[in-house]
Amino acid sequence: MGNLVVDHWFSFLFLAAWIGLNVFLFVQAFLKFEKEDKYYYTREILGSSLAWARASARCLNFNSLLILVPVCRNLLSFIRGTCSFCNRTLRKPLDHNLTFHKLVAYMICLHTAIHVIAHLFNFERYSTSRQATDGSLASVLSNLSQHKEDGNSWLNPIHSPNTTLLYVTFTSIAGLTGVIITLALILMVTSAMEFIRRHYFEVFWYTHHLFVVYIIGLVLHGIGGIVRGQTQESMEKYHPHECAESFQKWGDDKHKCKPPEFEGHLPESWKWVLAPCILYTFERILRLLRSRQEVVITKVVMHPAKVLELQMKQKGFSMEVGQYVFVNCPSVSVFEWHPFTLTSAPEEDFFSIHIRVAGDWTEKLIEAFEQQQSPLPRIEIDGPFGTVSEDVFQYEVAVLVGAGIGVTPFASILKSIWHKFRLADQNLKTQKAGHAALNYDKTTDILTGLKQKTSFGRPMWDNEFSSIASAHPKSAVGVFLCGPHGIAKSLRKCCHRHSSLDPRKVQFYFNQENF
Repeated sequence: MGNLVVDHWFSFLFLAAWIGLNVFLFVQAFLKFEKEDKYYYTREILGSSLAWARASARCLNFNSLLILVPVCRNLLSFIRGTCSFCNRTLRKPLDHNLTFHKLVAYMICLHTAIHVIAHLFNFERYSTSRQATDGSLASVLSNLSQHKEDGNSWLNPIHSPNTTLLYVTFTSIAGLTGVIITLALILMVTSAMEFIRRHYFEVFWYTHHLFVVYIIGLVLHGIGGIVRGQTQESMEKYHPHECAESFQKWGDDKHKCKPPEFEGHLPESWKWVLAPCILYTFERILRLLRSRQEVVITKVVMHPAKVLELQMKQKGFSMEVGQYVFVNCPSVSVFEWHPFTLTSAPEEDFFSIHIRVAGDWTEKLIEAFEQQQSPLPRIEIDGPFGTVSEDVFQYEVAVLVGAGIGVTPFASILKSIWHKFRLADQNLKTQKAGHAALNYDKTTDILTGLKQKTSFGRPMWDNEFSSIASAHPKSAVGVFLCGPHGIAKSLRKCCHRHSSLDPRKVQFYFNQENF
């Protein structure tokens, strides 16, 4: 139980820090636009909706900075490799990169909703004050001349009482890019739903690349400078605390106060997203260069249940157990890349993947190889990339749980264990891999060739964990899962329940494949 408490606290602190930064940035920006004298006159027209719009924009920029980092696979693999000597708790966040990516996306959606709603109020108030004829301060500010040579006198972007909200939305840079950004975000989020991602991966794949449109739109969004504040020079001459109450005399040449001048809020989104965009660009360039290296298919095996095995070689390819690669077949689709766990062991002179039908792309790929064309369809590989299963040999006892095609990471591990035992590898901490049950209804397993009889049905997890805890009372036990969330929930609870409060005694560490 002790290790799980530490892991949970570390994850909690990480999330708390992220949420705390969001709260800090939101409150800081809100107070700035709600209190600063620079925006005194802007607030006369817009009220608090100005602060709500700007505070949510600040958080949008912050989370847009973060959204690409968790999907930089090469960066994460590099960090995992350089951090291999670190405590496993410190490496834990790397195993939840996609979960964090989703959380950041949800936060972007939240602040997008706040930002859009706040600006709907803003435009309504701009329109109302522009049409007003009551001589109020908001009306006077909205009717300030827009034709001075310096162009800094206007505050209200609606220049005519007859201008509609729809017209401003689609003729201003801020309005048009705002619509485009929002639509791109809606498409990306909805297509990333579990059902669509699992059954219509191509839809998810293509629509998710709308992030390019999102980033470009975000950078361009603030160029129009619609949100304006009083210039510093104007404030020094005609401070709002001294001149706002006498606004009716601004046109009087004998009066000390004159109409204020304004300037647009400088765009700042580019400052937030520049670094991650450069990082992601290098990531994509590296993927492209690596994928262009020739892949030689040495063996094609069609297993029962329409499972395709490809054995391949590539110059300079080096792997660890549990890693995965992205695969592209140009004859099937030029742009689509799909992840597959490596099923070969590092000790073998080839690397292999197993592919089952799970959508249009995999079906077409398997059909292409079933036809045994000569030459074989060309395959491009990007990877390998690290996963939590790389840590399996850091434990004295390992429990491997695979469901369905989820057994593939463990085929690599089992083969590697066999090789390490055969070669008497002194660096191998694992002394016993207690259970290796590959649930297929064939006499031999399609991945390892084992003739072991299958035990059907879900194991009694509490009994299994109790047996392991009794057999290894002072060991660190790594529990590795590649399978559905339902099993993950059960295993996580068992790890928590059967870990000792005494850190010197048995501790179960739960690890789940996530790519």
